[in-house]
Amino acid sequence: MNVYPLESIDIEEAKEKQFKIVDIITKHFRGSEILTRGDLGVIKGINKPSFTLKAENIISEFFNAEKSVLVRGAGTAAIKWGLYGLLKDKNRRNILIHKAPIYPTTEVTFNLMNIETIESDFNDLSQIENTLKNNNIDIALIQHTRQKIGDSYNIKDVIDKIKEYNIPIITDDNYAVMKTKNIGIELGANLSAFSTFKLLGPEGIGCLVGNKKYIDKVIEANYSGGCQVQGYEALEVLKGFIYAPVSLAIQSEVNNKLFNILNSGEIEFIKSAYIVNAQSKVIVIEFKEDIAKEILLYSEKLGALPNPVGAESKYEFSPLFYKVSGTFIKSDNTLENRMIRINPNRAGVDTVLRILKDSYKLLKGNK
Repeated sequence: MNVYPLESIDIEEAKEKQFKIVDIITKHFRGSEILTRGDLGVIKGINKPSFTLKAENIISEFFNAEKSVLVRGAGTAAIKWGLYGLLKDKNRRNILIHKAPIYPTTEVTFNLMNIETIESDFNDLSQIENTLKNNNIDIALIQHTRQKIGDSYNIKDVIDKIKEYNIPIITDDNYAVMKTKNIGIELGANLSAFSTFKLLGPEGIGCLVGNKKYIDKVIEANYSGGCQVQGYEALEVLKGFIYAPVSLAIQSEVNNKLFNILNSGEIEFIKSAYIVNAQSKVIVIEFKEDIAKEILLYSEKLGALPNPVGAESKYEFSPLFYKVSGTFIKSDNTLENRMIRINPNRAGVDTVLRILKDSYKLLKGNK
């Protein structure tokens, strides 16, 4: 199986991101403000809490972008509002996307907004060029993480190719932000969208960052007081930005160590292991026997999470032992019985291996 996971930042690079966000925060907030829970409501003149506006300005500076906005509805809403900002003044709504399964909630947004999709294989720049030449395309959406097992495209190359045709681009940076060196807006896209819940932040808050002219349209449409992200939530977003990079870099380090151990032949019941972006960067394990469902059953009893919450949210510190994605099963429906995926979250190598080995012992002891 050929897989091409995204390159993660290392611990030192993650520390620099942490230091950068803290440095920017100190330029926008007084020390006494940092030790509060923020303000509430539609403040006159800005129509949102002042702490929220400050947090948005901090995020803009962090990503070297013109503007950002925090929205309700996590990553799904961030993408929806980004598409709205790009398409508000357009009569035709044709979007270029990768030839791959569309993320379900994004597909719902396409349907709600009457957006017509035009597919092209982003792994092949010549095919992208051919698609751009032969179709009337208004905007493009690029998912930063992998959509198919064999995806290998470099997001910067795809952005550069589409920009040759002056087409506005929004990137879905969920599962990539704070894990990779840059997100879409830093690589030339017009907008980047992601969930802050996936960055140890508050539930249901999304972020859209990028060109002012598009984000201003989103802010104008989000006029209602009930739509505003409150000051205490904005502070929680910033705290997530502070703590997520190093935590995620450690997680990547654990993944790499697990990959080497699981492929060493040291554990007799494991056939092979892969590091994949599905959508989070995880370890996919293939067993020699059809024991995947039993391993998942016993691993939960031993402390492994049986399901994700917000994908690497603040609640998910134990390792996740979970079924493989539908994409894997589509390629070979027998994999459902002999493959699982593991996300170590905040756990170390020893914890993951102990749960894995002890689950196997329980399985064999009960047969």
